[in-house]
Amino acid sequence: MQIDTSTPVMVTGATGYVAGRLVERLLEEGVTVHAAVRDPDDSRKLQYLNAIAEKTPGSIRYFKADLLSPGSYAEAMAGCSVVFHTASPFTTTVKDPQKELVEPAQLGTRNVLETVNETPSVKRVVLTSSCAAIYGDNADLKHTAGGVFTEADWNTSSSLDHQPYAYSKTMAEKEAWKIADAQDRWDLVTINPSLVVGPGINPNATSESFDILCQFGDGTARPGVPDVGIGVVDVREVAEAHLRAAWLPEANGRYILSGHNTDFPEMAAVLRRRFGRNYPIPKRALPKAAVWLVGPVVNKTLTRKFVSRNVNLPWRADNSRSREQLGIQYRPLDESLNEFFQQLVDSGRLKK
Repeated sequence: MQIDTSTPVMVTGATGYVAGRLVERLLEEGVTVHAAVRDPDDSRKLQYLNAIAEKTPGSIRYFKADLLSPGSYAEAMAGCSVVFHTASPFTTTVKDPQKELVEPAQLGTRNVLETVNETPSVKRVVLTSSCAAIYGDNADLKHTAGGVFTEADWNTSSSLDHQPYAYSKTMAEKEAWKIADAQDRWDLVTINPSLVVGPGINPNATSESFDILCQFGDGTARPGVPDVGIGVVDVREVAEAHLRAAWLPEANGRYILSGHNTDFPEMAAVLRRRFGRNYPIPKRALPKAAVWLVGPVVNKTLTRKFVSRNVNLPWRADNSRSREQLGIQYRPLDESLNEFFQQLVDSGRLKK
């Protein structure tokens, strides 16, 4: 893989969890990064990127941009050969899914790609999508061709009322392919990660991934966890996949990034072996009937529809395209989870 360091690249949402590791890899390779952020003067948010830039051969420049402001990425994108669009909210606790999830994801993607259409230097766009654009519920697995999710699958079961985050990611990726297919100057590659874990460059980042791991260790999940199958991938593999998707000439289409087909009880068991003595890591899987009865009361996202379509159901995905075409090698689940949990401990987010 030959990485072209003669032209800059743009990264949207550069202070985000996945984007932080991506920018780190770009700087390590000597690339000039145009970091599009909400506030280029917020030194507190930029300190982690600046610390990396100081000790790597690449360089970083900050540009003010807003997902929902048309044309706001034009300055940052000028002269760039690659655009990495990572900016999109990842949360399941929202009051207005349309305004808080769908509009930033779908309209933000349209805003970025319309600017790409107006920037002749851009040759490739790498979009951070999600496995949520491939499936909505674990029950969808029975409708797949081989009992496993692949890049050929699309989420058809989510909506504004059910799994709105997954719906927003689906709408955003479909918007991206619609715009990409309507032109022939630049090509689009999408990275579709499952649940992203592992230490980020910012220990205080805000992401649903951090919240889930905190619940394993702060007592919230002490009574037990629902047996929900889930895919898990390390943030460092996701960043590497973005890098390779940008510069490998043969990279194309969608790539599932998921190192492990697992579930919440197995994740708890992994963490309990190392941290169970000092933290209330859950020890059992909750009965489905109990989750169905009590879940909606204690957690609004655990609707009865979610419980019936996900609890006690496995999750399986085929990651062969990422391994064979991008050359991604997935690290052990224990390593990713334990290093992530340790970061939460070291940063003070979890107390003994």
